[in-house]
Amino acid sequence: MQDRYLGFDEFVVSIYHCAVMLARLPEYIDPLHLADKRGELKGQIPVSSLDRLADVLFNDTGVVTVDLFFGREGRLAKVEGQIEAVLELKCQSCLQAVQWPVKNTVKLGIVTSIDQADRLPEDYEPLLVDDEKILLKNIIEDELLLVLPAFPKHQHDCLANNSYVNKAGSLTDEQQSPPENPFSILAKLKNTGDL
Repeated sequence: MQDRYLGFDEFVVSIYHCAVMLARLPEYIDPLHLADKRGELKGQIPVSSLDRLADVLFNDTGVVTVDLFFGREGRLAKVEGQIEAVLELKCQSCLQAVQWPVKNTVKLGIVTSIDQADRLPEDYEPLLVDDEKILLKNIIEDELLLVLPAFPKHQHDCLANNSYVNKAGSLTDEQQSPPENPFSILAKLKNTGDL
C-alpha cells in the first residue's frame, strides 16, 4: 500500500488489524447436523429476544455471549461451551435493579427420546430434539433460567439503605417548608370577616 496524505475525516482500514464478526448467529439450528460437522457457534443474542426471562428482568438491555461447540464422542452427539451475560434482575427485596453476572458452562447430550436421555453420562443434561431444527435462543434461555436464582437480591441490605434515603429526603423537605397550621385558615377568615 502506498503512502498518501489523508484528509481531516479520512482513514484507511487494514483488514489485517481488525477483528471482524463475519456472521450473525442463526435463528434455527439442527443440532445433530452440527454435531456431525463438528460445528461451532460464536456470537451474541440480545437479551430482549429472550421472552421467558422477561418476568425476572428489571431491564432487557444487553446481550448474551454464546460460544458453543457441537461434536460427537462415540455415539453421543453433544454440545459443549459457555454462555456469558450481565443481566439486570429485579431485586426481590427493594424491587430495584441488581446486576447479575452469569458465566455458565454448557454440557448437553443431544437426544431424540427419553430413553436416550436416561442413558446419558451423568455430567450431561439432555437436549431433546423432536424436529430437525430448533430455536437456538430456546437453548440459551433454558440454560439461563436454570442458573438464575429464584429470588435475586442485592448483596447488601438494600431496604435499610432505601429507608435511610427516604427518611433523609423527608427530613429535608420538612426543614424547607414548615407544616401549615390547620387553624391559620380560620384565622384568615376571621380577620377578613368572610365567615
